[in-house]
Amino acid sequence: MNARALLLALCLAGPGLAQGFADLGQGGAGFAQARRRALEFPADHGAHPDFRIEWWYLTASLTGADGRDYGAQWTLFRSALAPGEAAGWASPQLWMGHAAVTSADTHLVAEKLARGGIGQAGVLPAPFAAWIDDWQMRGRPTPGVDALAGLELSAAGEGFAYALTLEATGPVVAQGEAGYSVKSAQGQASHYYSQPFYRVAGNLTLGGERVAVKGEAWLDHEWSSQPLATDQTGWDWFALQLDGGARLMAFRLRGGGAAFVSGTWIDANGSPTMLPPGALTLSPLDTAAVAGRKLAVAWRLAAPARGLDVVVQALHPQAWMATSVPYWEGPIRVSGSHKGRGYLEMTGY
Repeated sequence: MNARALLLALCLAGPGLAQGFADLGQGGAGFAQARRRALEFPADHGAHPDFRIEWWYLTASLTGADGRDYGAQWTLFRSALAPGEAAGWASPQLWMGHAAVTSADTHLVAEKLARGGIGQAGVLPAPFAAWIDDWQMRGRPTPGVDALAGLELSAAGEGFAYALTLEATGPVVAQGEAGYSVKSAQGQASHYYSQPFYRVAGNLTLGGERVAVKGEAWLDHEWSSQPLATDQTGWDWFALQLDGGARLMAFRLRGGGAAFVSGTWIDANGSPTMLPPGALTLSPLDTAAVAGRKLAVAWRLAAPARGLDVVVQALHPQAWMATSVPYWEGPIRVSGSHKGRGYLEMTGY
């Protein structure tokens, strides 16, 4: 068995995302558990190896100098075989990276796998650095500002590459109850915050053609040991960047009973409001056959108290991530009471 095949076998044998999204509903015995506490920066920008699963997730909605719309994704997942860290191959930490570029007619995806403890992948809080092999998300240290305020982002895969510069125009936002994000009626939860206010510029290469791009990006950082209930099998997650500056994070977790829906309305100045139960509805409108599955590629999102009633439509309905743990991830366009752009993720199908 070659080294890559061995690493893949280790990842698929591990917990958390490495076994699929449904496994996130299994107990994380021996691991740290999410609890209500204040987020601490810059420390919480880094890794939390005592928790079972963690991700740093950046999505960018871009417009090219050619007038076309694009999306770019950069994700680093950490999954632990056991809590804690150790040097060298004794490390129980497994890492997985996903990168993608999407246009209206193309969706190209790449994946990297790594074992912790040998420097191949990791995250440092300040100066901020996240990497797996040559894929990089690195901060530009500036005294007196948050470690995520400025980032340099790069990745490449077969048929695509990108190099982007990101500048935050608003604050980091705690999701849920001051960063404690409840995921089920039984109380499963994660620690979760976002930086939804990035302005982006740079270049991407697609099919051998290089194009200058600019737009907006959203970074999520989330960690937990059991973020789902035992009967929950996946989620539909939305990040909307609305004209006028407001933002909306929304998700529904699917299970044996009624879906668990939650969301955060973020004012243009960065002030978050957790939407109360019943204040937000997420309704599928149109489906497409994707990778042998029936997936909703158009949705209606409504939050009447916020004057929100929008339709979101996938830029490329076939944006399937054919990775070790497959899921749908792609840019969306927003119309209705508000206009804007964003990203949709659908897992567990």
